[in-house]
Amino acid sequence: MGAAAWLVLLLYFGLMIAIGLWAKSRVHDARDFFTAGGRMPWWLAGISHHMSGYSAAVFVAYAAVAYTVGFAVYIWWALGIVIALSIGAAVFAPRWPRLRQRLGIISPLEYLTTRYNVPAQQVLAWSGAALKLFDVAAKWTASAVLLNVFAGVPLTWGVLLTGSVTLVYSTVGGLWADALTDFGQFVIQLVAGITMLVVTLSELGGPSSIWTMWSKLPPSHAHPFSGSYTVVFFLVYALVDTVSYNGGTWNLAQRFIASGSGAQARKAALLSGGLYLVWPLVLFFPMWAAPLILPNLSSPEQSYALLTTHLLPGALVGLVLAGMFSHTMAMSSSDANAISAVVVRDIIPAVLRGGSRLSARAELAAGRVATFLFIALSLAVALTADSFGGVLGLLVLWFGALVGPVAIPMLLGMLPLFRRSGPSAAILSWAAGLLVFVLTKYAFADQVARLNENWTTTVSVAGPILVSLVTFIACGFLRPWRDPASDALIDALNSDDERHGPHEEKAAVHA
Repeated sequence: MGAAAWLVLLLYFGLMIAIGLWAKSRVHDARDFFTAGGRMPWWLAGISHHMSGYSAAVFVAYAAVAYTVGFAVYIWWALGIVIALSIGAAVFAPRWPRLRQRLGIISPLEYLTTRYNVPAQQVLAWSGAALKLFDVAAKWTASAVLLNVFAGVPLTWGVLLTGSVTLVYSTVGGLWADALTDFGQFVIQLVAGITMLVVTLSELGGPSSIWTMWSKLPPSHAHPFSGSYTVVFFLVYALVDTVSYNGGTWNLAQRFIASGSGAQARKAALLSGGLYLVWPLVLFFPMWAAPLILPNLSSPEQSYALLTTHLLPGALVGLVLAGMFSHTMAMSSSDANAISAVVVRDIIPAVLRGGSRLSARAELAAGRVATFLFIALSLAVALTADSFGGVLGLLVLWFGALVGPVAIPMLLGMLPLFRRSGPSAAILSWAAGLLVFVLTKYAFADQVARLNENWTTTVSVAGPILVSLVTFIACGFLRPWRDPASDALIDALNSDDERHGPHEEKAAVHA
């Protein structure tokens, strides 16, 4: 990286901080900080949802999969999310803003005290917050890998640079800062991604290479399923995506909660799904072509970064790098906001005040402190990422395997079909999924490793979420549970209530 590339990158970081500081003027209380006051337009919520759904890990871990396996990475990752959001637009997304309208929630877990009870809420809150440390840590590590390849910056300093910039604007501006920086980052990565596509096509001989390139690659690179990315793995991960992208990953639930109504949340989900259908084809094409331009790489995780420095002049290198960072900063800042909402509204009241909430001013201050501490802790985990299997290990095996046991009781708890599954079902399904993860990861790790290599990852990811799902449903049949307040809440989520807008809701809660 030359001076021009560094200048572009530093201007990008400066712009993100400036947006965060400007967004501070829109934050007056915890509702503004965590849910944008329920006033986020659907198009901004949809773009923010999309940008918060993946990070620089795409350009590191997934780039390695694209380099070694080929087109299967699009089927496994992007198409699975499209299916998940298509389901979510009809089933899950509209229910999140309705929860805000009915209960005045600003945390994705707040409603669980009414749906289940406080112990079930606390189990999911504590375990979900701990899990997110690993997920966000993987994002910082991926960004540091990119900066190391581009500029030789040591991994430690790369982690600290990207993390500290995100820490500033997230702590100051809350969800408004997250969403507005997401939009700015979306524009930047749009320009950067199209630039990489154009120069790659030029290097390969023109637009015709879009279809002629595949005959020069190994035949398996054109297959929709290849290696360990089998049909079964795709179906399992589509299930993981369904619970994750529809709110099981808390920062994505925040985008729906911040929407004005269920109808707007549905449009936001469809917009995000449409972007996942189209945009990854642009992003992945240079990664699929990388074996032809940079053959026999010993470290495929560096393929996209090396391709960028090989094809682009200095200033454009900085632009593409900024586009890569944009995803990490978007996802991690929104994660920090969601986790701090859970800490402030779910964990702190239960631990310190016997269930009563903090004052409005204390909530806002606590939210900023919690955001700061979460990002700082995730940076500490990122500095020891190798202990957890590197970037792909953190993303697929840890987060992918553990998100299901936390998300299953959250999402299915909103649906009338599962109203008979109560607090015991929520806790047992969480515990069963966690137990299966421990058994496959540690107690029976050798037996899992001896499976056909195409099945090892599938078993590690599938076991926890499938066991959690079966346990939750089975408990509802074997030990049915009903509660009038829970039933009333579930029934109230089936349609929008036009009588209560975000302004009336805020006034009612404050009163």
